[in-house]
Amino acid sequence: MNKPIGVIDSGVGGLTVVHELMRQLPKEKLIYLGDTKRCPYGPRTPEEIKKFTWEMVDFLLTKDIKMLVIACNTATAYTLTELQNKLSIPVVGVIQPGARAAIKSTVKDYVGIIGTEGTVKSNAYSHALKMLKPNIQSTSLACPLFVPMVEKGILNGPEALETVKQTLSPFLIKEEMDTIILGCTHYPLLKDVIQQVVGPEIILISSSEETARETSTILQVNQLLNINNGLCAHQFYTTGDVGLFTSLTQKIFNSNIENLKSVSIEKVVI
Repeated sequence: MNKPIGVIDSGVGGLTVVHELMRQLPKEKLIYLGDTKRCPYGPRTPEEIKKFTWEMVDFLLTKDIKMLVIACNTATAYTLTELQNKLSIPVVGVIQPGARAAIKSTVKDYVGIIGTEGTVKSNAYSHALKMLKPNIQSTSLACPLFVPMVEKGILNGPEALETVKQTLSPFLIKEEMDTIILGCTHYPLLKDVIQQVVGPEIILISSSEETARETSTILQVNQLLNINNGLCAHQFYTTGDVGLFTSLTQKIFNSNIENLKSVSIEKVVI
């Protein structure tokens, strides 16, 4: 089926998932929407997160998408089940794929989870890990400074290193922890700095690869794979500043992206 796949995120972090989807599914057209204007979602209330997520979804539904990928951990934690129940198209989030990857990685059965305040409060990752492996231990840590830092384009250097070091200090004393889930799609953009702080012996898990694999499987099972061999004209939308979005995408893709537009998706409640 030659319809596009829709991908949503609170900002630019979901582009790490898009990058992996492009690699694993080169025939598929992607339409990405990043709500950079209202990013971060982490400190938001559950009601706000649900409202904002539905506004993104409603926008992409006008593009006749065949599948939805929620490339935002916070949005996945609070809206995945509801979206799966209410939409007629397949919906995949990033939490279950990330949890599965962590289970495969850990040897000591002790996993650390770093994420936004909203994701950590939801306990979505700890629940997902327990469902897969009941005896596994996990510890979660909110990192509220990471997303704003990434959205500003600060991905390395002294400021990034100091912020990551101070934020992750509670994890540095947990010797039994051998795996850390990067529980926000913005965090892979800080992966080198995070690895430098926690040390080479800790495995860092990004859900991007696993999410792309799950997307591929769902498309195949539902006979939705694109059979067209032509080049895909991906589309990118942001609710915020196009210039900042462009500079960050250059760092992720190592090239300029085309078809980028700024849009307004907010619905006025009377």
